[in-house]
Amino acid sequence: MTTTNQPAVLPWIASFLLPYRSRVVLAVVFLLIGSLAWLALGQGARLLVDEGFVSGDSARLNEITLWILAITAISASAVFLRFYLMTWLGERVSADIRNRVFQHMLKLSPSFYSESRTGEVISRFTADTTLLQSVVGSSLSMALRSGVTALGGLMMMAFTSVKLTALVMLAVPLVLVPIFVLGKKVRQLSRASQDRLAAIGAHVDESLHEIHTVQSYGHEATDQQHFADKIEQVMAAAKQRIFYRALLIGMVMLLSISAITLVGWVGAQDVLQGRITAGELTAFLFYAVMVAGSVATISEVIGEIQRAAGATERLIELSEMPVEIEAPQHPVSLNLPVKGSIELHQIHFHYPQTAEQAVLHDVSFAIKPGERVALVGPSGAGKSTLFQLLQRFYSVAQGRIELDGIDISALDPAELRAQFALVPQDAVIFADTVLENVRYGRPDATEQEVIDACQAANADDFIADFTDGYQTQLGERGVRLSGGQKQRIAIARAILADRPVLLLDEATSALDAVSEHAVKEALHHLMQDKTTLIIAHRLSTVLHVDRILVLEQGKLIASGSHSELMQSCPLYKELAELQLLAADSAG
Repeated sequence: MTTTNQPAVLPWIASFLLPYRSRVVLAVVFLLIGSLAWLALGQGARLLVDEGFVSGDSARLNEITLWILAITAISASAVFLRFYLMTWLGERVSADIRNRVFQHMLKLSPSFYSESRTGEVISRFTADTTLLQSVVGSSLSMALRSGVTALGGLMMMAFTSVKLTALVMLAVPLVLVPIFVLGKKVRQLSRASQDRLAAIGAHVDESLHEIHTVQSYGHEATDQQHFADKIEQVMAAAKQRIFYRALLIGMVMLLSISAITLVGWVGAQDVLQGRITAGELTAFLFYAVMVAGSVATISEVIGEIQRAAGATERLIELSEMPVEIEAPQHPVSLNLPVKGSIELHQIHFHYPQTAEQAVLHDVSFAIKPGERVALVGPSGAGKSTLFQLLQRFYSVAQGRIELDGIDISALDPAELRAQFALVPQDAVIFADTVLENVRYGRPDATEQEVIDACQAANADDFIADFTDGYQTQLGERGVRLSGGQKQRIAIARAILADRPVLLLDEATSALDAVSEHAVKEALHHLMQDKTTLIIAHRLSTVLHVDRILVLEQGKLIASGSHSELMQSCPLYKELAELQLLAADSAG
């Protein structure tokens, strides 16, 4: 993984704030208004001393008190607006970063996920963006406000009296009322927001776990839209939470400063009667607590900013991870309709993480349009690797692969993969309805088209038995389905996709006899008029294909029909006899 230099952090964050610069400016303006209004209260105290207490003018004293209350209202309003705007910016920037990073992660090839821990990627995606959201939405504005406040307060520190301190303590319960009332509402809304955020984590985990299926069906754009919709649901929940939290902060500020102002009015009466000095009152009202609170806030915020800097570096690293398989600058387009002829010319390949160990050696063969070809051989022979190379999840080290006579490296990967329908050995079922699971093969398909595909895949009967039919939620990884039912859903998906080349990774290897018969009928319908490649673990499933290719240790060692290979290929004959013996033993 590349390492991102720390100086890039601020410009990167600023690039996400730039589209909302008017809100940023407003937030800073309200921050300054709030801080200046807060400091202006000290000058209000000075006027109380100079023009109210000393002169003994009761009318002027009342007038100044009203002005102080007005300034307090302005300060509380500015705090509400500043807090709302800054917290909204934190949420919005976090949402935009998540969209940007997820969009990039959908483009990363399976080789990245084979070398990375998905849990770590998700941690970066969720925890780091949440921390950054907190800093942008709260900590930065707190640091600036506290800095302005501390600078003004440090010059005017003073001491207080026991009586006025006791009066302030009596006012504390008034301030606690909105904390308990609105605080409960904020906690409830925070819980709702976190629940929706957890749903996003589940969506990301599922999409990345099944990245082969996502990219095989060219589903990146649809997944990105689904993800963006979930992000907006989080924003909707966050909007209410932000409002009530901002209201809480504003009310606490209003009540606390109003209480102190009223206590100051009592203190002013004491000054007029000679019980305390004007300097003691002024210092108590405004600056002693101000400086202490500001210093505490700044010390707390510094740690959060440092944590956020590290989190941001990790997000930048993830968002700038190189995409290994990119579209050419000037991609070639396939001639429509695509016939489905495939040619491999002297293919040599090794996985990036095992460069010293070649997987395929000098593999060459050609498949005609509509031909059904099986790939057989021991585990590790390179069968699954060929499937991944055909869809260009990896680039070949030497040689070339052609689809309809065009080198696939000259094609846009999205256009290339749109020609393949994949039915893997372990059917991929998403935590969604039957309808949406099948429609994954073609997101714009109508419900009737989905039903037709399910009927062709022999899946309609068991779907009809569900209480909610095609709207039945299948659960995480399709826990409500049997192995045979999962396979038929996957086959229906491929039928609906209706693509010229079909890739079958033995779809019947772990099924009972009844399920296997239903799946075989569905596969027979699926393979009609399609160029079909079948990874065969059970040779009984490929007896009627047009041709069988035998692979051993990454080399193509034989090609022919079942009967021909039984005569000419010792390895194929050995595999067939071993399976026959195993079947006899099972019987």
